[in-house]
Amino acid sequence: MNQATNTQHSGLLQLHLAVLLFGGTALFSKLIPLSALDITVLRCAVAAVVLAIIVKASKGNLSLQASKDYFIAIGLGIIVSLHWVTYFASMQLSSVAIGMIAFFTYPVMTVLIEPLFTGQKIQGVDILSGITVLIGVMLLIPEANLGNDVTLGIAIGILSAALFTARNILHKRYFSAYSGTKAMFYQTAVAVLFLAPWHSVDITQVEQGVWGLILLLGVVFTAAPHSLFTSALRHLSAKTVSLVSCLQPFYGAVLALIFLGEQLDLKTAIGGTLVVATAIFETTQSRKSAKRN
Repeated sequence: MNQATNTQHSGLLQLHLAVLLFGGTALFSKLIPLSALDITVLRCAVAAVVLAIIVKASKGNLSLQASKDYFIAIGLGIIVSLHWVTYFASMQLSSVAIGMIAFFTYPVMTVLIEPLFTGQKIQGVDILSGITVLIGVMLLIPEANLGNDVTLGIAIGILSAALFTARNILHKRYFSAYSGTKAMFYQTAVAVLFLAPWHSVDITQVEQGVWGLILLLGVVFTAAPHSLFTSALRHLSAKTVSLVSCLQPFYGAVLALIFLGEQLDLKTAIGGTLVVATAIFETTQSRKSAKRN
């Protein structure tokens, strides 16, 4: 009994650390003086190498089971590369907190879009959740004009959420047989190859301090949390994992306050609370529904 409890506590610690690190990725949109695309390419290059080492160190095999899986991996990699570019761009235009809140519309998007793939009916409560999230996002918008950087950042953040939703649904349907570490190795590697033609920075001109931040982002804030997250999944329920994951905007906002001095105004705090609370509610509902089915 004690061993099981200790294992669960260890899994919970790994999960919170992973979610904290995921939240911390947002800081690099402000700390690294490069475009969102360049940050993504360099981040993915570092992460792909580290993830490959982790897979091989755990005596895993990098090859996939079937030829069609390589095409699926390419598709998922392209989607995730666009997700990460829009994720960083959103925060560069607005703020870490606002960008993360806009991104966290994805749990409700998932609830509304996934039935199209599963054939299930959309529930009335899910439509209500969608309206609540819409109100929360509207509270973030300073003016209904894409010429305003914050408004544009929110719009790009919602696009990032849509791409992440698509990646998750397609991954669950076509690529879930593979471990999270191996799946992320392929997705980061594909992202590098896909985005490289638009890569604009001369890497020989990148300062040593910036390289340090890129390595920190790729190793500690990308490869490490994905490995921790995968490990935590073995010891915790899917419900626990999903609910703790909803703390990501909170962790991100706190880290942005500490390291960047970003403040939250009242409207942003209320809008963020509506979005995140709805994400937690929908996560709980989806798990209950899964158990009934």
